[in-house]
Amino acid sequence: MSRKVVRSSKFRHVFGQPVKADQCYDDMRISQMTWDSTFCSVNPKFLAMIVDASGGGAFMVLPLSKTGRVDIAQPTVCGHTGPVLDIEWCPHNDNIIASGSEDCSVMIWEIPDGGLTRPMTESVVTLEGHSKRVGILSWHPTAHNVLLSAGCDNVIIIWDVSRGEPVIRLDSIHSDMIYSAAWNSNGSRLVTACKDKSVRIIDPRKGTVIAEKEKTHEGSRPIRAVFVSDGKILTTGFSRMSERQVALWDPTKLLLHCNCAATTLMLHLKNFSEALTLQELDTSSGVLLPFFDPDTGVVYLCGKARVNTTFTAPHPVSQCVYVCFFHRFYKLHERKCEPIGMTVPRKSDLFQEDLYPDTIGPEPSVEAADWFAGKDGEPILISLKEGFVATKTKEFKVHKSLLSTTSSTAHRQTDGTDYHSLQEEIKKLKITVEELSKRVSSLESKK
Repeated sequence: MSRKVVRSSKFRHVFGQPVKADQCYDDMRISQMTWDSTFCSVNPKFLAMIVDASGGGAFMVLPLSKTGRVDIAQPTVCGHTGPVLDIEWCPHNDNIIASGSEDCSVMIWEIPDGGLTRPMTESVVTLEGHSKRVGILSWHPTAHNVLLSAGCDNVIIIWDVSRGEPVIRLDSIHSDMIYSAAWNSNGSRLVTACKDKSVRIIDPRKGTVIAEKEKTHEGSRPIRAVFVSDGKILTTGFSRMSERQVALWDPTKLLLHCNCAATTLMLHLKNFSEALTLQELDTSSGVLLPFFDPDTGVVYLCGKARVNTTFTAPHPVSQCVYVCFFHRFYKLHERKCEPIGMTVPRKSDLFQEDLYPDTIGPEPSVEAADWFAGKDGEPILISLKEGFVATKTKEFKVHKSLLSTTSSTAHRQTDGTDYHSLQEEIKKLKITVEELSKRVSSLESKK
């Protein structure tokens, strides 16, 4: 008689615990756009949510402490002319947030420390380079002021935000819509998932595909891919029978073989091998969005209409325990946002080093110019044992002279022709006014 062996894990009893009603954010109209995005972004200061707006796109920014019912007159960030599809806070400055929209633009906003007191319509920087809507944004994890954007034009652009310039443009790699794009831990590689069912590992600065896996999932629904520990890749997708799947891939072994093999064989070995594991979860039409925590190695799978985690807590635990909160999710409903704390029961109230290891801090390890020149930087870690107190955040600087020069150069010919046409119109208006004034004077003389 065989006995079932359960693998020991410190996260076997992880469970999600929603906060009380008075700690939620209520009475907001969350966006109902049909786009598979999180529609929400959080940092240590603010909570940002994409909301419905008439006459363009908008998102709301609230201080984390401002729970309860949201005032109907709460100001929003409303500079886009089309619906906002994705937002993401800068990891190196808690006041900087990027937004992508159906109007084909990416905008960078600087939120005041106390939150918004009036509607914000003027962005710090507007990045224009996509020809179709922009639905994916991702800040570089270690380089300062480097932002990735991907649009429905099948193009990935990597921007130097401080200069307002597109430095890298990947427009020949993807033949169809890009579903997801994610950095590895030091930002030297990208992993993308595409509508052609392929997952690609890309060297962004060289603009080359290092490895590729075709048909990672057989279904026609969207695929997502993220880097996890040791260079492995986790993907979510669908089977031919619309069953939701999660798979783990290891392209590193194959890449080592590629480096050792002859040049003629590298083309054949570029497509990495079968999945280490592939699990079918359930049958649903909702796309699973993977979230990986590099500190604990935990992966969470979330989607619209329900929240799934890779670990559940079906078994009772000891009564004399302390609850340790080590992650927090923000679940969007139709008219509210509900924080959910992920907890692990422990028998001691001492600092739990395995739950709270050194984590990535807010300080960038490399500047944008150095990263574009080929320099990589590993994440700078901080300790949570004594309680982390943030120092002065790195100032967000924009070279406005460069932005104005770029703008004037790009539109010099257009501005010249507009100026001459305006002069002609003014001359015509002057002649018309003179004729009308003569006519009025003649009529008055007849009286």
